[in-house]
Amino acid sequence: MSRPDINEIKQVYIESDLLFSNSEVNQAIDKIADEITREYADRDPVIFTIMNGGLVICGQLLTRLEFPLEAGYLHATRYRNTTSGHELEWKVPPMIDYQGRDVLVVDDILDEGHTLYEVMNHLKEGGARSVASVVLIDKIHDRKAVEGMKANFTGLTIPDRYIFGFGLDYKGYWRNAPGIFAVKGL
Repeated sequence: MSRPDINEIKQVYIESDLLFSNSEVNQAIDKIADEITREYADRDPVIFTIMNGGLVICGQLLTRLEFPLEAGYLHATRYRNTTSGHELEWKVPPMIDYQGRDVLVVDDILDEGHTLYEVMNHLKEGGARSVASVVLIDKIHDRKAVEGMKANFTGLTIPDRYIFGFGLDYKGYWRNAPGIFAVKGL
């Protein structure tokens, strides 16, 4: 697979629509942290980040959770730096023992939810006491992997547009964009 044209990548950012500012995203993460703290502060949870998308939100979220927990990551993907999904590919399985424990799975977005659904099922089948999902963004449309699928903890909702920033990428780029941006025309 060849790398995208860097000028196209720059142009996408220039022409994008800002949906949520950095400040608004941080307020949403504060809200998620408060909700998780109320529910999990006394439960000794394990938090797994789905790489690479969940990296930014989980890093921000962890610093707001002031109770004992273990944090790790796993890497399962369907996108492989493209804009449409493929079959689920496991790159790194969970490395922390989660059997008999409450698990939170953190990802950047609940779009169709195939990756999140598969990961959560894997953890349930692997012996987690409970598995809950945490997403920064829930994209509103009727193409969810499971009808009516919702995350347990959600920061923001967006219309059905192609977005990037704050962990979400456009062709592998712009995870570092300070806010949530929508690609013009998508």
